[in-house]
Amino acid sequence: MADQPIRRADGAPVGRRTLLGVLGAGAAGLAAAPYLQGGWEKFLAAVSQVDSTGLTGLLPNPGGFRYYSVVGSVPHKDETNYQLKIGGLVDRPKTYSLAELRALPQTRVVHDVLCTDGWRVDDTPFTGVKLGDLLDAAGVRSEGAAVRFTCFDGAYSESLTLEQARRSDVLVALNMQDKPITHEHGGPVRLYVAPMYFYKSAKWLSGIEITDKVVPGFWEERGYAVDGWLDGADRRDDAA
Repeated sequence: MADQPIRRADGAPVGRRTLLGVLGAGAAGLAAAPYLQGGWEKFLAAVSQVDSTGLTGLLPNPGGFRYYSVVGSVPHKDETNYQLKIGGLVDRPKTYSLAELRALPQTRVVHDVLCTDGWRVDDTPFTGVKLGDLLDAAGVRSEGAAVRFTCFDGAYSESLTLEQARRSDVLVALNMQDKPITHEHGGPVRLYVAPMYFYKSAKWLSGIEITDKVVPGFWEERGYAVDGWLDGADRRDDAA
């Protein structure tokens, strides 16, 4: 059985904010104590005061989404300066501009978004380029086995196996809820991995690297499962 995200005794996945407190990373002294002593609301209030530490930003957003960042400040990118670099174990490395990505065939995927913190947004549409199409265009070499994703926040990373990356419901997403993805939601381009917890859908995507093995991402290095499958997710994708 594949690993699952860290879970509490009641079976619910441990949220990222809770995990930061447990690990003692940076703001743990401020964040963990209120959570243990005064409940979730006090915990949120405490952590919201330390976003300048670079650990996490917490800003409720319309539609049920939350804002997270693992750094204090993320640069803004748009059509004038955005680039997505594809490299590693490929025959044809490529750098795409935002306009070039928008000009490629687009796929729309509608799926529930679930976060390990417990919040969810049902029936959320994402539109973008199938990651598998970009991999095919780059020409993955025979020794390629996984994909590593990096982000222009300079800190976040994620990974998928090559088989997972080629699923038809894994996108390099340009639109969310039928609108261009905003900076706060990881735009102008983010990864979207529909059958997995939302931490696998890396925001502010800037790099796609083919590797010979899975390289644990930011949260996996801090105890999360490398395979972040949602409960009940179909792990086969016959349409890929």
